[in-house]
Amino acid sequence: MAEQSEKISIAAELQAVKHKSGKTYGQIAEETGLTNVYVAQLFKRQAQLKPDTVPKLRASLPELPEELIQEMMRPPLRLNEAVMHFGESIKEIINEEFGDGIMSAIDFYCSVDKIKGVDGKERVVVTFDGKYLPHSEQKSEHMMSRLRLQGN
Repeated sequence: MAEQSEKISIAAELQAVKHKSGKTYGQIAEETGLTNVYVAQLFKRQAQLKPDTVPKLRASLPELPEELIQEMMRPPLRLNEAVMHFGESIKEIINEEFGDGIMSAIDFYCSVDKIKGVDGKERVVVTFDGKYLPHSEQKSEHMMSRLRLQGN
């Protein structure tokens, strides 16, 4: 969560520099040789600024601080795309296979591995290994706070 809020903060700083410059994504794109969408992704921290493009971006936005350029060169947080895309379906299959419940994020192991696919290209394997926790029906008769109140 901290990484996400940091990304939002950096993106806000980048947007402020862009806004102050008065330039559009299209203008910056024309000056850097990138597409307007890629420039927008850079300023939202959804794409990575490549070293060859840094001088062109500096020329386009001279007021862009070095520390923000360095942040733009870091790989962005993108795994959430796969989780957001497949998450609801995974949750539905968990419910189908196990019943109404969740995969624990407390009793949980996660790993990221690199393998070669059948086509010889690199592939990412993300493994979520979590304990299944069934949801329980919330009956007021099982609530300790209610039992204590009745006992007084």
